[in-house]
Amino acid sequence: MAQKLGHAVSGYGSFQSLGDLLLSFPHQQVTDYQRKLDLATATASVTYQYQGVDYQRDYFVSYPDDAVVIRLTANQPASISVTIETAIPDNRSAHKNVTDNILQVSGTLNDNQLEYALHIQADIQGGALATPLGVNKAHAGNDDNRPAASNAVSAKSQLQVEHADAVTLKISAATNYKNQYPDYRGEAAISRLNKVMAAIKSTPITTLQQRHLDDYQPLFERMALTLDDAHSALPTNQLLQRYQQGKASASAQRYLEALYFQYGRYLLIASSRPGSLPANLQGVWNIHQVAPWNADYHFNINLQMNYWLANVTNLAQTQLPLFDYVDSLVKPGRIAASSLLGADGWTLFLNSNVWGFTGTIAWPTAFWQPEAGAWIARHYYEHYLFTQDHDFLVQRAWPIMREASELWLQTLVNDPDTNTLVVVPSYSPEHGNFVVGAAMSQQIVTDLLRNTLQLAKTLNKKDFTQRLQQALNKLEPGLRIGHWGQLQEWRQDRDDPASQHRHVSQLYALHPGNQISPDTTPALSTAAATTLNARGDGGTGWSKAWKINFWARLQDGNRAHKLLTEQLIHSTLSNLWDNHPPFQIDGNFGATAGMAEMLLQSHNNDIALLPALADSWPGGQVTGLKARGNITVSIQWQHGELTQAKLTMPDTPAVYPPTGQLLKVRFSDTPTISHIAVTNAQSGAVLPVSLDGNVLTFQAKAGQQYLIKRQHGSISSLFYPSTHTAASAITTTKKEIQ
Repeated sequence: MAQKLGHAVSGYGSFQSLGDLLLSFPHQQVTDYQRKLDLATATASVTYQYQGVDYQRDYFVSYPDDAVVIRLTANQPASISVTIETAIPDNRSAHKNVTDNILQVSGTLNDNQLEYALHIQADIQGGALATPLGVNKAHAGNDDNRPAASNAVSAKSQLQVEHADAVTLKISAATNYKNQYPDYRGEAAISRLNKVMAAIKSTPITTLQQRHLDDYQPLFERMALTLDDAHSALPTNQLLQRYQQGKASASAQRYLEALYFQYGRYLLIASSRPGSLPANLQGVWNIHQVAPWNADYHFNINLQMNYWLANVTNLAQTQLPLFDYVDSLVKPGRIAASSLLGADGWTLFLNSNVWGFTGTIAWPTAFWQPEAGAWIARHYYEHYLFTQDHDFLVQRAWPIMREASELWLQTLVNDPDTNTLVVVPSYSPEHGNFVVGAAMSQQIVTDLLRNTLQLAKTLNKKDFTQRLQQALNKLEPGLRIGHWGQLQEWRQDRDDPASQHRHVSQLYALHPGNQISPDTTPALSTAAATTLNARGDGGTGWSKAWKINFWARLQDGNRAHKLLTEQLIHSTLSNLWDNHPPFQIDGNFGATAGMAEMLLQSHNNDIALLPALADSWPGGQVTGLKARGNITVSIQWQHGELTQAKLTMPDTPAVYPPTGQLLKVRFSDTPTISHIAVTNAQSGAVLPVSLDGNVLTFQAKAGQQYLIKRQHGSISSLFYPSTHTAASAITTTKKEIQ
């Protein structure tokens, strides 16, 4: 089967770096060297001392200006001498030129002639800028007592600064790539680049930095995670080493875990913004000409995992590059659907690149996953659920999901033995073999058709609603419990209880799907836990990250936390990148998503507060999480128990009418109604509520904030003052990676 359906691919390509920027300083045997990344400002810095002078290099990327900015400073005048040049990979032409204070590099890739251009502008304060023709007086300072500048510069390939007080490098690059099928070509690279550099040519460093902060901080500061008694003064690499050796204190462990959570959010902001390509297997941080797995887009979990955190951690806008990219795959995906499956609609298989690849490859254990289009379509549905953006629903979610569903309405096969609809052929990822209706295939297709049915009803698409409902009535859901209590990976009851394979594909219905929940399907939840226990807590970085989410959905916070520690101990590099191995960013994103799931869940038509809180996080607060329905949620807890939550409703009367709409809030235990108070934060009015077991219900209105307070002692504790102070808690948005 693999030989018939898979095939070798040529000309696939790899995501690769433009080149290296080389800054050469005449400094040897420096002291007090430190590198730091400030998450609060998205600024990296290097500091050190040489011959009694303190040097500093600051780096930031301004998204509004499409530029990398580097600032070189020292605490004594005339101290900065630096040679600036580039190293360009040998798989492309490279034409270098220096004009005044600007180094330009341009060329084309050898294989597909993609154009690229790079522009480096050096603005200096004091000192001199040497060029192949001598000292550029226009950029020299006014101090005539400075040492003379040398003219030893290779022919128009580098900039040389001598004895400056400070240097600002403004760097930008462009290609003529355009994410549009079928030619993927747009405006000339040099034309694009000239527009960018013209806009910032005379812009001072302070303005560039402020634009960067004005863009970045409103995103990053939307939410914060604070864990009580969490602190450490160690550099991050040393702290991680102590954590991995079991020598970190409980406070230091909490500090690292909270930092790791926010680091995932930072990485997504830094690698996925509107107008860019989506974050790939390495995000955007790749040093190779041919990267591991080509640093492409794997649709059998990796790309999806990159964006699990986006909605719940209040970064919905970072998904726009994902949607732009997937939209661009629809046309070639129609060809794949027609030629490989003989159906209308669209899909793709295991992997894709920036050139619209939607076919199969020669990887026998993984290449066959025609459900990939259905899986990625879930992200459109979730984006709508979280944002309640009706325009997005109509213009983007519905077209993608309707066509993805159309393919399966035409290709599902009726099994005459069971009179159910099944996926044929089907392959459980990297575990195989080719069968009828593997669990993951059935669960993904069921999930797609159910979600599309909800949109069809919302948009009053009656004919399509009928077709979807008819298919769902016969579709086998892929949820079978086997003889040793496991959730079966295949229709046949043949799971090996000794297998510890890193893929646990049969649990898609638990996460990211929502067909399994301890609250609604306890038997299936028990079977899922049995499967997870058998598979163990090992695996690659992304596998452990997925298991954090699994255990959070099973409401076992301690086991979810154990998987987090496993990831930090065994699958994390010294700079906190996920280690597959090698480096692969999905584990970072998946772990942050899992930590958010431990604190808040909203996939079962209610808002679950602290559904999987770990004992190792006894007190803390989280602000700015998002629940489905576009509800902003903040939570405080002490001694492992909820004390207060604030729910901020969106100002959308079409979703939450003036008369109010019932809102359900689920607690992790079963409280007494006399120990709960719900008030309107604006008016102070106490709301009538009802309590059914551990589910609280009250009327919520658009644009209102509601405070939910729990009593765990005397009645006065319902209105306790916050005990979170700077002395006893750490807010990771204020901390740094050192």
